[in-house]
Amino acid sequence: MDKTDRRTFIKKGIVSGTLGLFASSVYASKPTPPETEGPFYPVLAQKDQDFDLTRVEGKQDVAKGKIITIQGRVLDTDDNPVEDATVDLWQANAVGRYQHPRDSNKAPLDPNFQGWAIVPSGKDGAFRFITVYPGAYPASDAWTRPPHIHFKISKKGYVEIITQMYFPGQKLNDSDLLLMLKSNEESKRMIASKVQDEPETYEYNIVLQKI
Repeated sequence: MDKTDRRTFIKKGIVSGTLGLFASSVYASKPTPPETEGPFYPVLAQKDQDFDLTRVEGKQDVAKGKIITIQGRVLDTDDNPVEDATVDLWQANAVGRYQHPRDSNKAPLDPNFQGWAIVPSGKDGAFRFITVYPGAYPASDAWTRPPHIHFKISKKGYVEIITQMYFPGQKLNDSDLLLMLKSNEESKRMIASKVQDEPETYEYNIVLQKI
């Protein structure tokens, strides 16, 4: 993606939001269910934290795996958009490995996968980023975590939320020990909606509670 395309992507994904890409969630009156931060929040220094996780600044190659787009909005419990919220997200690569010194998974690292991004929400609350579909990985001998993306969303005047976004149609969702602790209503709000096949696009709205 060249600089012109990247500027266009940011403009469409964060600034405009007037094209009706993001429908309000039917559950938007309740804060997004919280989830554990997990052991793999990024700790390694990283300059490149932009919206495109499939490329690393200074490298020519693209991350391995299926490239997808995630889009959504940050809203408050009155369904109003939250502008300039910090959307901090991190995930495993396409084969289920985090770029983290504590990850003992023997799956290979991907030097071309950014793995971590910090993006702002636009004035309509919108955020958007490009990534790869994360791989499942073993949390223990008896537990395989389904594909998911971690989020930490914060803004002054709101309760910070740490949560995880899951993907629709994943059989591992049904047996995930964390997701099973949620009610049916909560788990529905933690699973993204697939809204487009090409490019493959998922929507995930996040609701913050005012302090």
